[in-house]
Amino acid sequence: MLSPRVIAFDADDTLWHNETVFARAHEKYRELLSRYHDAATVDRTLFATEMRNLELYGYGAKGYTLSAIETAIELSNGNISSEEIHTLLMRGRDMLDHPVELLDHVESTITDLAPDYELWLITKGDLRHQRSKLEKSGLLTHFRIVEIVAEKVTS
Repeated sequence: MLSPRVIAFDADDTLWHNETVFARAHEKYRELLSRYHDAATVDRTLFATEMRNLELYGYGAKGYTLSAIETAIELSNGNISSEEIHTLLMRGRDMLDHPVELLDHVESTITDLAPDYELWLITKGDLRHQRSKLEKSGLLTHFRIVEIVAEKVTS
């Protein structure tokens, strides 16, 4: 029997840090909305908005940003200023443009595996943002197949 010659990887929080970028953005979001509501209400309402919008916006920084703006308008009863909305947009842009920080040993592991295995990357999220992160990571040339999907289905 032949041994497997393909190794498939996820991207976010498998190859590079991602959740930390969202966590930092969310902390700043809570601070911005603290004059309107407590952190638990902000968290609960934003999560509900994100889940409601998931089919429309998908996963990632763009969907998060749009849901954050929608939630901020709701939680402030429409009193959030255009300056504050601009701040949210700029934070979303910062998330999209954030440097890619590889997890420890990822670069050496991928480099070591690439000569002997066909490497695939299968990840979900926004096509442009995921592609940009892969390009910034310096790992793109090691992957034979790259699939960025809207949803991962397991059986």
